[in-house]
Amino acid sequence: MSEQKTMRAHRLQTRKAKWTIETVPVPTPGPDEVLVKVAYCGICHSDLSFNFGEFETSNDQTSGSPMHRVPDVVTSGHEISGTIAGLGEGVTNWKIGDRVIVPIGQPDHTCEVCRTGIFEDCPNLRVMAVTADGGWAEYTLARAISPIRIPDSLPLDHAAIIPDALSTPYAAVVNTGQVQVGEAVGIWGVGGVGTHMVQVARLVGASPIIAFDISEATRQRALDRGADFAFDSRDPDLLEKVKAATGGHMFDVTLDAVGLKVTFEQALAFTRPRGRCIAVGETEQEVTIGTTLRFGISRKQVRAHLGCPNEDVEKLVKLVAAGRLDVSQSISNVVSLENLEEGIHQLHSHEGDPIRILVKPGKD
Repeated sequence: MSEQKTMRAHRLQTRKAKWTIETVPVPTPGPDEVLVKVAYCGICHSDLSFNFGEFETSNDQTSGSPMHRVPDVVTSGHEISGTIAGLGEGVTNWKIGDRVIVPIGQPDHTCEVCRTGIFEDCPNLRVMAVTADGGWAEYTLARAISPIRIPDSLPLDHAAIIPDALSTPYAAVVNTGQVQVGEAVGIWGVGGVGTHMVQVARLVGASPIIAFDISEATRQRALDRGADFAFDSRDPDLLEKVKAATGGHMFDVTLDAVGLKVTFEQALAFTRPRGRCIAVGETEQEVTIGTTLRFGISRKQVRAHLGCPNEDVEKLVKLVAAGRLDVSQSISNVVSLENLEEGIHQLHSHEGDPIRILVKPGKD
């Protein structure tokens, strides 16, 4: 058990969208919990949206959303790597010093839904940085059944990319998008999520892969990571360029990593009849699928995507450790907890077109 009594942590007042870095007690793991010493924790766009008050919380407990369980004060950060630092009562499957990543969603594994095997729909899901304190702190808690062991060969900074920045794109491409070898794939927004979508789509054999972004530097990065083409989504000749690049076929699967009305509707429009349009990025903007007549005739499918099953996160640990997926170039910057605002500003302003910025909370 950690002998440290206090720690530094980001604390967000969720109803006021105001945050500070404070000294707070190191949490004590309860029964079937573990204490994790945070080595690195990513800064994600959803963290920014939550901290800037762009996501509304809800008191509607019938919605099935964890947003109605958001506490008044919470620690942000959900892309966590670290080591086990303390064990709660009844925990026997971990020892102090074990290297882990912490999944965002932690089911209780005891409820009726979990007994069906659909763990991500657990009504008691503990969601890091939403319903429970996250990793922009020196320590955080996790349900003991949830952390995923990582090998010594996998650097902890690389490991922090896996829990969301890599796992969400993987699941969007492989599970929700069900991308098959030889299918044409379009990806809107090539930031932290979209960049890894390109890599995963390449891994599963999609062809061609076309990236869309308004930044020239980001489009070049997409090409460097495996995209066959990269276009400015504002190009007046865009439709003709996509037709030429796909042999007139258009896209079997489109993935919107941005979540804006303009990106979603453009992705849907470029999806071929019977194709799949996957909504991955999240904002409060409303979108339309057009008339029900045209949508019905097209037989297109629109699928919502969120997160990644923990069993697939384990697969990604193996792929990254084996070098099949390279995240070494995905870390654009590392900031201390005290300099968190610097990292938030860099990501929010797109300064240097960052993929992922990591927070390193500890002093060693």
